[in-house]
Amino acid sequence: MRLEDALPQKGSQKRKTRKGRGIAAGQGASCGFGMRGQKSRSGSGTRPGFEGGQMPLYRRIPKLKHFPLINRKQFTIINVKDLAGLDANSEVTLASLMEAGIITSDDGPLKILGTGEIAVALNVKAVAFTKSARVKIEAAGGSCNAPD
Repeated sequence: MRLEDALPQKGSQKRKTRKGRGIAAGQGASCGFGMRGQKSRSGSGTRPGFEGGQMPLYRRIPKLKHFPLINRKQFTIINVKDLAGLDANSEVTLASLMEAGIITSDDGPLKILGTGEIAVALNVKAVAFTKSARVKIEAAGGSCNAPD
């Protein structure tokens, strides 16, 4: 038998230290809490998250689900289904869509989304395409290009 083998019996429980019961108990007088201050007083110390009066972290950071993007890119969006009524082999740009009355406001560069189906071949000039929109336009025999 060695010293490191001398362990308490399995299931045995250690007694709770009796604080403030004299010097012989090992935790007399100030009970190991120091001499003065908020954490030495009776009762609980501070609530969770308290930073001594400084604005706590949970109040410093932005709230709700997502932090807002400061300089968010704004696009004028249109779905593939809205392009289906255009003439075959026509060039589709933001200006041509506004002229045709399909888009009423210019909210930024043109972005094509992939909702719906298209059967006519179009030469689409837009800043951004979703993957599904690009596949549908090229499957119909059209092309996806960035504006000059």
